[in-house]
Amino acid sequence: MSFPRMHVSLYVSNLAASVNFYTTFFGKAADKVKPGYAKYILQKPSLIISFIENPERVQANFGHLGFQMETLEEMTELLEKARRQGIVSKEEIGTSCCYAKQDKFWATDPDGVQWEVYYFHEDAEFNDPHYASEDAAACCMPTSGQKEKIKISELTAVDTCALGSGCC
Repeated sequence: MSFPRMHVSLYVSNLAASVNFYTTFFGKAADKVKPGYAKYILQKPSLIISFIENPERVQANFGHLGFQMETLEEMTELLEKARRQGIVSKEEIGTSCCYAKQDKFWATDPDGVQWEVYYFHEDAEFNDPHYASEDAAACCMPTSGQKEKIKISELTAVDTCALGSGCC
């Protein structure tokens, strides 16, 4: 069986704020906007994502969403664009997360949904999400509103999740 396009639907608390964020993040206008509803159709990756304004159903801490870029140049180009637009919540260059060496950045929408945009370099034997959090659920995601750039050389063993802790 083949699935030609993925569809994601998210509840949002403020449709106008979400449309503003996603138009910036995706670099294109919504394909459809109706009262309480907006939809974007992305060609690459093949994705339909819709937003339904319903503040009572917005849920935090489901994890995160992301895009793996095909080349480092594509990831770097998107990072530069996102920096200019002021939507980068965190940058991680040369990190080992989820047992993979990656370069990535994060953008957080108005309801706290975190988007990871990354380039995969190679598999790694070390999982180093390096988030200073007592809660392993925060692994591999920046804390809400966090805007920082971490250099891997500044990390210590204290900054990593313990093996078997549930990170990633």
